[in-house]
Amino acid sequence: MSLRSLLFVPADRPERFAKAAASGADALILDLEDSVAPEKKDAGRAAIAEWLAGDRPVTTFVRINPLDGGLTAADLAAVLPGKPDGLVLPKAEGAASVDALLAMLGGVRLPILPIATETPAAIFQLGSYGAVGPHLAGLTWGAEDLPAAIGAATSREADGSYTPPYEMVRGLTLFGAHAAGVAAIETVFPRIDAPDALDAYVARARRDGFTGMMAIHPAQIAIINRGFTPTADDIAHARAVVEAFAANPGVGALKLDGRMIDRPHLVQAQRILAVGTPR
Repeated sequence: MSLRSLLFVPADRPERFAKAAASGADALILDLEDSVAPEKKDAGRAAIAEWLAGDRPVTTFVRINPLDGGLTAADLAAVLPGKPDGLVLPKAEGAASVDALLAMLGGVRLPILPIATETPAAIFQLGSYGAVGPHLAGLTWGAEDLPAAIGAATSREADGSYTPPYEMVRGLTLFGAHAAGVAAIETVFPRIDAPDALDAYVARARRDGFTGMMAIHPAQIAIINRGFTPTADDIAHARAVVEAFAANPGVGALKLDGRMIDRPHLVQAQRILAVGTPR
């Protein structure tokens, strides 16, 4: 499952589903949580059920409501018959939350994408997801709910960068995902009118080791997909690295194009080649 880009769509806005599906996003996240008012949850569930029952053209996740909010059972009852491609779990607090959701699913097995940093307690569980790694589609984080939960004014500096506590949270999510052996998904970029800033944000995420990103608007998708797709030069260099080690079995380090490379370079090259088609 390729998850370079995951586009949020409010569940109670079904008129937006087709446009979102045509955006080029690798996956939609039909959202029953924050973007849907309490009195519109039932309408959102019905809209998702109708979408899932049709001939959907794109991978579709559903963001259910938090496990402790009393709404999850109704969400699952509405959407599971349509066999979504995965579930997004908000307010997740480590492997225990995933296990609790699995219990609610009974025999149904769906990839789960926890949003893993929305409560203070969640931060201390980011290393636990390896225990449920086979059940995960990836791991992601959020920069909005957590400051609200602790009474912080914001998670961002005036220039839009994250303040030190939230940089730490971002880094812990990144390492928690890789420790669990699952995709590390960057959180959303809140502006839809700043393509250059989004491009820089995506480039930073890929540089740091994230493998995909969530989006809030179709206009963001092309930039995100491009940023998380290797270039032709990336592919060519990765192939050269793999071929160099294949030609020198048992060697831990060697010279390529005037530079020393070692086993970590080989691992990175193999990851690039696994992503697929260059841009």
